[in-house]
Amino acid sequence: MPVPGMKRESLIYVAGHRGMVGSAIVRRLQAEGFANLLLRTHAELDLTRQADVEDFFSEYRPDYVFLAAAKVGGILANDTQPAEFLRDNLAIQTNVIDAAYRNGTRKLLFLGSSCIYPKHASQPMREECLLTGSLEPTNEWYAVAKIAGLKMCQAYRRQYGFNAISAMPTNLYGPGDNFNLRSSHVLPALIRKFHEAKEHGDAEVELWGTGTPRREFLYVDDLAEASLFLMARYDEEIWINVGSGSDLTIHALAQAISAVVGFSGAIRLDPSKPDGTPRKLLDTSRLANLGWSSRIELSDGIRQTYGWFLKHRAGLRN
Repeated sequence: MPVPGMKRESLIYVAGHRGMVGSAIVRRLQAEGFANLLLRTHAELDLTRQADVEDFFSEYRPDYVFLAAAKVGGILANDTQPAEFLRDNLAIQTNVIDAAYRNGTRKLLFLGSSCIYPKHASQPMREECLLTGSLEPTNEWYAVAKIAGLKMCQAYRRQYGFNAISAMPTNLYGPGDNFNLRSSHVLPALIRKFHEAKEHGDAEVELWGTGTPRREFLYVDDLAEASLFLMARYDEEIWINVGSGSDLTIHALAQAISAVVGFSGAIRLDPSKPDGTPRKLLDTSRLANLGWSSRIELSDGIRQTYGWFLKHRAGLRN
């Protein structure tokens, strides 16, 4: 997928390359023949430290930037660490976007999240529904930071002519996901719960909430493909949704994961726990009109993710 002006020798910085999204983007870039990748771990470059980020960009001056670095987590993590979710994400994106502009980066892709949209937005959610209602309280800190990031990209385009674009992916999953039950999102958390229940011979697995909220899921390698596609085909200031175009209830998701894992017990709902947003389905017509759509079905993606989990389980964080 040739990217106009993005030659094979272009220096490309992938911020957050060890995370699920960043590592998928790296895989895709390498598959497309881009070998001149600029990668730094958190230990090597702390993106929350402005001076360090400025020094890094001044020294290397990357041609293209994929901004996939972020502090992420599920309902529990957002609820217990609101200050960190707001502070760290604001710092990361502010430092990277500004340094990229000041050091001649030709194009930057900022990756946001569908949680930026109002809790009760009309479904499917169009890009234009941003800021038309209240956010979901369980992840508003992360959402506020991401809204600031996409608005910063808009502002830098308008005032400085900086070619910064923003993509808003739906719920992501896949290889490299976070399976820590205290900080993970629902799909990887359920994979681990059902796997451990199967190992222990448990009779049931508890599912938070009523099981009725509907969610859309996108395999992370599809997002990586879409990210390169947008680098090639998209140059507008309005953010663009990236999703699979279909959703299902959390209870149906649990049943699908249970079947893949091979857990034969029951699923027990706990309605005393929060549900979160009632429904989150993105309107992806803008991206579809450009010629891109997802390829990996949810059932196939769950199988591939579970396979990755089994292979890497020993090295995962608790």
